[in-house]
Amino acid sequence: MGSLQPWHWLILAVVVIVLFGAKRLPDAARSLGKSLRIFKSEVRELQSENKSEASLQTPAAPAATPTPVQSQRVENAAPADQGHSEARPA
Repeated sequence: MGSLQPWHWLILAVVVIVLFGAKRLPDAARSLGKSLRIFKSEVRELQSENKSEASLQTPAAPAATPTPVQSQRVENAAPADQGHSEARPA
């Protein structure tokens, strides 16, 4: 009962032809084929990008451990006076 019999396929084909028309079916099949080709090429491209990224991200063995650098305190300098004067007396 789970599989489709040949007469089920025949009824399905007739319904599809009636709904979409015989003229649109070849165009629809062509469009579907193009879409599948584009999808497959994009998937291949993503897979190749992932492989190249994975090969770039493999960590190399550390040659020497760097010594910690003491943090330097940077003073916030006041902005330089660019010709602006303070409030002038009236």
